[in-house]
Amino acid sequence: MMIRRAFLLLACLALSACHHTLSPQDVNVAGLVPDLAFNMTDVNTGKPVSAADFKGKVTLLFFGYTNCPDECPATMYNAARVLKQMGDAAAKVRVVFVTVDPDRDTPAVLAKYTSQFGPNFAGLRGTADQLYALARRYRVVFSVTKTPVYTVTHSAAVYVFNARNKPQFIIAGLDTNTPDIQGIAADIAYVAKQ
Repeated sequence: MMIRRAFLLLACLALSACHHTLSPQDVNVAGLVPDLAFNMTDVNTGKPVSAADFKGKVTLLFFGYTNCPDECPATMYNAARVLKQMGDAAAKVRVVFVTVDPDRDTPAVLAKYTSQFGPNFAGLRGTADQLYALARRYRVVFSVTKTPVYTVTHSAAVYVFNARNKPQFIIAGLDTNTPDIQGIAADIAYVAKQ
């Protein structure tokens, strides 16, 4: 009986040591969101890529467009700040920016845009079917209206997947002026260690 109690106590301690409390801006979606899956084109190489090409790295998936006046540049800038906060652990992270406006976000435009934020950023474009399938998979809402005024709207959440392409959490608020950079960096670093 004593050995069994000692074993249970050790198991509880081990579990509590592995527990990580997320930053208030991060929402746990493990088991609630499908695994990372897509087929698109990497604008830097011009080659087709799939989620399998990103295995082995923590992937931050974000939908936006290069002409976005506020949410997209703020999110990308803050994602770069998070990576800087992570130090060497940032080498295990890839930020994937999927354009919802491929008509204006040509490969050259999107490659130039993502390169401004650092080498860990990748720009992806897809056909209309590929883009809608990916947006549907993660319940991302977006619209492009071309007349009378060219208007694009989109969801601003960033999805975080572990190195095995399993969903971990959503970062809500990376597009704000005061995101919890340190907390988000700690959450991503924790995922990168798994």
